[in-house]
Amino acid sequence: MTRYADAGVNIDEGNRAIKLMSEAVASTNTEAVLSDLGAFGGLFSTAGLVSDAVLVASTDGVGTKVELAARHGGWQGVGADLVNHCVDDILVQGARPLFFLDYIATAKLVPEIVAEIVMGMAEACRAVGCALLGGETAEMPGVYTDGSVDIAGTIVGSVSRAELWPRTDALAEGDVLIGLASDSPHTNGYSLIRLLLDRNEPSPELIKWLLTPHRSYLADIDALCAAGVDPKALAHITGGGFLENIPRVLPAGLGARIALGSWDVPSGFRTLVGWGDVADSEAFRTWNMGIGMVVALSADQVGAAIALGHRVIGELVSVDDGVERVDLRGEWR
Repeated sequence: MTRYADAGVNIDEGNRAIKLMSEAVASTNTEAVLSDLGAFGGLFSTAGLVSDAVLVASTDGVGTKVELAARHGGWQGVGADLVNHCVDDILVQGARPLFFLDYIATAKLVPEIVAEIVMGMAEACRAVGCALLGGETAEMPGVYTDGSVDIAGTIVGSVSRAELWPRTDALAEGDVLIGLASDSPHTNGYSLIRLLLDRNEPSPELIKWLLTPHRSYLADIDALCAAGVDPKALAHITGGGFLENIPRVLPAGLGARIALGSWDVPSGFRTLVGWGDVADSEAFRTWNMGIGMVVALSADQVGAAIALGHRVIGELVSVDDGVERVDLRGEWR
């Protein structure tokens, strides 16, 4: 008698994973959650949203950082990585998170690993008031190699239409760019990082830093707004680094001039750049280099941002069509 398990899929282990993660998932429930774990679909009430609410959704993954987690045991961290990355993506448009859905795929399901990843997601969700509404765990032998895990997620948030960012009509030459510090490379550039690790001897401290979770900037932006700062635009420095993410929130005719040396680039990035003899253009296009979120604001509001510990890293300038939209100036090495 042939069974599903003979093909490499163990339903019992899937059920055990659900039991291990159920308490963590339930801990994220808000009053708007109307369903329990295990339902075919998650139910979320929109009754509490403002009348002109806009829903903002984003889907992303952690990428090859999961391979580093597999090598060194950082599963809970990549769960937090996934949630915080998505939180920051919708924060750029002014949205606060409502609920999150995850997807975990592997060749052979290990319930303890899945539960650890979900616990990391749940912790990050609780920190931002977001419900972990549901998800999917897929065991796919033959599609994934043994020991490999892939995770992705979708977040949905809301914002009043009147409070959407970026406010492109308000952005102007002379606006100041504030940099909010990152905690690690976050979730980007790990294919290059793993190549460099394989060629060199990383210290335990470097590995710990590389596995530090992606930072959520929701609390930082709330603190800026509470201090009287009125951001005009936010740019999440993810894949594409400075060179590709900042232009995504700027109107035609405006570019960014970044003052290299205006912040201290973490030693981990210095090590990676040195190992690979990585050019500035490549480093600042691949990694966040110590700045995970860039905020554009009027020059008269800079003092409040500096008082909260943030750095001025550049300004907006007029640019002609066809000219590079991000100008890196100065030295940081």
